[in-house]
Amino acid sequence: MTQDSDSKLEQSTDGPVTSDIVYPSAIPFVIVHLACFAAIWTGVTVEALAIGVGLYWLRIFAIGAGYHRYFSHRAYETSRVFQFILAAVSQTTAQKSVLWWAANHRDHHLHSDTELDVHSPRHFGFVYSHLGWIFARRHETTNFARVADLAQYPELMWLHRYELAPPFALALACFAAAGWPGLIVGFFWSTVAVYHATFSINSIAHVAGRRRYVTGDDSRNNWLLAVFTMGEGWHNNHHAFQSSARQGFRWWEYDPTFYLLKLLERLGVVWKLKRPTVEVVQNQHRLGTRVIRRAALQVAESFNAERIAAAVAAALGNSGLVDLRARLSQAQPFAAIEVFGELNLPHVPSKAEMVRRARSLLANSPSLEDIAAKAHELLLEAIGTRLATLAAQSAN
Repeated sequence: MTQDSDSKLEQSTDGPVTSDIVYPSAIPFVIVHLACFAAIWTGVTVEALAIGVGLYWLRIFAIGAGYHRYFSHRAYETSRVFQFILAAVSQTTAQKSVLWWAANHRDHHLHSDTELDVHSPRHFGFVYSHLGWIFARRHETTNFARVADLAQYPELMWLHRYELAPPFALALACFAAAGWPGLIVGFFWSTVAVYHATFSINSIAHVAGRRRYVTGDDSRNNWLLAVFTMGEGWHNNHHAFQSSARQGFRWWEYDPTFYLLKLLERLGVVWKLKRPTVEVVQNQHRLGTRVIRRAALQVAESFNAERIAAAVAAALGNSGLVDLRARLSQAQPFAAIEVFGELNLPHVPSKAEMVRRARSLLANSPSLEDIAAKAHELLLEAIGTRLATLAAQSAN
């Protein structure tokens, strides 16, 4: 393929990603889940249930409006005081620090659904993308270069150093308010529920749902997830315009996180909420080079380059294969298109076939022709590389 940074997509990681799990660090996570069963002995009170339900929705809002839309994507502006409040409430979810969360999420968008993604179901499996990645050794530390804009605040660095202080404080408050049921049902039940609602965006929202936009990854819109996550389920929308404070682009797309942000905007607590452009909402925007290439790679990989190369080699015979190898070796990069075009080989997909495949695999986009052209280029390059290998083998 090409020599640019996206060539990393073809590189394999050092061994199975799942073997990188740091099991001791997963023990507290397991304990939190097991603690939920203590309700068998503590009982479930109405007061504890009310606390649990209230904390679930409060912290789901904090994750969406805080960790995600503000700290990861800077989708709006706010004061330093409210910034700290958002960070502290977000960290009561026990999903590590605001700096760690934002750094990893920014990495996710930079490499979404490639082998460099921190949590891609396509490459690492559903369970790893849902929760396994959190305990991987390579994700233990925080990439401060990725969140330099946040690391400049001493109070956020304090929260980073003492990341468990907010959840411990909340757990004590729940115990003080409603005793053991308040701790077990109010705190632990709601914490586990927030865990898996949040994690579902990383896993389910990349395998189940509809894709309105071409984003170069597997992000999908899932209305059911949007209900449980206060609007985070419109994930394909989000990947199409990442800096938007609004993720439900259509009027009927339920996004209560955005509604509450609008209320806070009216109250002067937050301001400059970013919204998607009209072109994006209407799916009339031109795609960037990176998205075009990733989408093109997806289309190109839907063809079996090795099988096509074998069919071409069989049709050419040894002498024809050697001649083709010589012509390809003399051609400039990406000139394989011209060489194959001159030979008019029936086994090689045409540009028209590539357009049809792109239309069948991807959402509609004004850049679909560009994607198909790039996919054709990538496929022919892969076929040419394989044919060169076959020619060398036949010569020996």
